[in-house]
Amino acid sequence: MDSRPLILRLIAKPEFGPLVLLVLELLVFWSINHDFFSPLNISNMLAFTVELGLIALAMTLLMTSGEFDLSVGSVFGFTPVVMWTLFNQAVTSLPVAFLAAMVIALLIGLVNGWFVTRLKIPSFLVTLGMLLVVRGSALFVTNGFPQRTWNSGDQWLASFLAGEFFIGPFRVYISLFWFIAVVLILGYVLSQTKIGNWIQASGGNPGAARARGVNVNATKVGLFMLCAALSALAGVISSIRTSAANPNSGTSYELEVIAMVVIGGTALTGGRGTIIGTVLGVFILRVMRNGIVLIGVPGLAYNIFIGAIILGMMALHYGLERRHQTGT
Repeated sequence: MDSRPLILRLIAKPEFGPLVLLVLELLVFWSINHDFFSPLNISNMLAFTVELGLIALAMTLLMTSGEFDLSVGSVFGFTPVVMWTLFNQAVTSLPVAFLAAMVIALLIGLVNGWFVTRLKIPSFLVTLGMLLVVRGSALFVTNGFPQRTWNSGDQWLASFLAGEFFIGPFRVYISLFWFIAVVLILGYVLSQTKIGNWIQASGGNPGAARARGVNVNATKVGLFMLCAALSALAGVISSIRTSAANPNSGTSYELEVIAMVVIGGTALTGGRGTIIGTVLGVFILRVMRNGIVLIGVPGLAYNIFIGAIILGMMALHYGLERRHQTGT
């Protein structure tokens, strides 16, 4: 049993640093521009947060297992292109087109997982190749032009996935509830179930996990498929919200998502992951992107801040980990 005082145990948790950083961010941006907490700005931040957040939640489990996926951004852009192309060309109904696109996304995840687990090719190389294949396919199918989606408001599926309503002055998208549901489900799976133990064991010590009967390969393949599926869902939701399925959507999202997960406290080398930390990491980066523009900092400086946050959080996590190992 940990005999340290409660405050020291809280500080040692990987979510503590991200929580402090998020609170500081909110206070700084609000003190500079009081419109930061306006209903319109909060509504806009939540809309963008959900879409990248869905990908980051799946990436948390995958990175905990010791792998990562660079193709999530291209899947984000490709899936809605497939769905709206099938629908706009009257090949099938929107729900069937959605299911077909999701099946294709699952197959992409399956191929990624198979190459990594069966052929023993590093996930960096496999998913980098898949990124190019999927993005190229999206551009080829559309000739580089976005697919129209502005008739989606008449479709029940569009309302079900990304409808909107108002609570007073706040505009709320249905997708926010999908995000909350995924947070609760994956948080429970990772921390309270045998599957969560398998995921952490697969990333922490795959050899020992196999010796204890864990099917490491099946676990990782399933997580690659989950990553592709949630990336696809996020892309579809984004296409409905913005009324456009752009083949270039999601460019560089893979790096931003990995940054969110790492900032939240998930170990880059696998073996330790935290869904709550990822949620904090998602909000940290989305608040940063929104806040620096709102206070007048050029948007092109965003990457400077993100790089500094990553370096700072890694130094904090490393210091806390060393203190925890030494028992101080």
